[in-house]
Amino acid sequence: MYSLNEILLITACAIVIDWVVGDPKWPTHPVIWIGRFISAFERKLRPESVTLTAGQLKRRGVLLTLGTVLLAYVILQALVLLADWIHPVAGYIVSAWFISTTIAVKGLKDAAMLVYRPLAAGDLAQARVYIGYIVSRDTSVMEEHDTARAAIETVAENTVDAFVSPIFFALLGGAPLAMLYRAANTLDSMVGYRNERYLHFGWASARLDDVLNYVPARISGFLLTMASAMLPGLSPSRAMKAVFVFAKRHPSPNSGIPESAAAGAMGIELGGRNIYFGRVSERARLGWPLRPLTPQHIVQTVQLLYVTSILVFAGVLAVWLFVR
Repeated sequence: MYSLNEILLITACAIVIDWVVGDPKWPTHPVIWIGRFISAFERKLRPESVTLTAGQLKRRGVLLTLGTVLLAYVILQALVLLADWIHPVAGYIVSAWFISTTIAVKGLKDAAMLVYRPLAAGDLAQARVYIGYIVSRDTSVMEEHDTARAAIETVAENTVDAFVSPIFFALLGGAPLAMLYRAANTLDSMVGYRNERYLHFGWASARLDDVLNYVPARISGFLLTMASAMLPGLSPSRAMKAVFVFAKRHPSPNSGIPESAAAGAMGIELGGRNIYFGRVSERARLGWPLRPLTPQHIVQTVQLLYVTSILVFAGVLAVWLFVR
């Protein structure tokens, strides 16, 4: 529907909107509506009163996945077409706004700093409260190191999920494709667990998220390496080396790349012992522990995220100037 130079300019505007506005309190964020739809659809597909076989759960999980992502795409396509029919500028505004809701640079920074501030002030109890908002780990037994590590890993991993991937799909197909990605990622965060409840029902959602993030995750390794070259005290060579050495040890085919790059750049070790829903999970160690992990590394990870977003913004603008 839009030409390349229009998509580039709209995407650049969306990045700026996210930097300035972040996740708005009003109107209701699209991800909240997506989450409500997923919850309601799940209740229809797997009522508590019915026992389903593994095969039935998988098939119904596929239906949940396809229904959610296709509905997100169709609704956004209709909204953009309607706005464009009213006036082309309205189409640009609607597209830029909805793309901005699929990325969360400011939101990630705000969430991470809510953890950092009490940690820096020695208030571990308050930091545990805030880290509980952004991770699914059991936080009640976390010490300062584990709390800081959880925040760092979340920001590093979501450099892909909350920025590189949605921008990648926005450039390929505008707001509708970016929202399709966001719906898939929301599905993964809600039902993509390898536990008793979701092992089969969430299989399709988890696999789709892996597929969609495959290319953006590898782009993020390069971007984070470039970003580390622009920040004092960080090592781009170590960041890239860590990706090749450690990323494949992560259970996710994608998350290990940004986490390894961040760990390598800062000279710290990520991964280790986590507790999910009462079960201990020993994750692969990523990076070299050249220095102790401290709350200050949360700030450095946020800086890596922001410089990565600036690099992408500059690249999008440069291509726009070249093709216009």
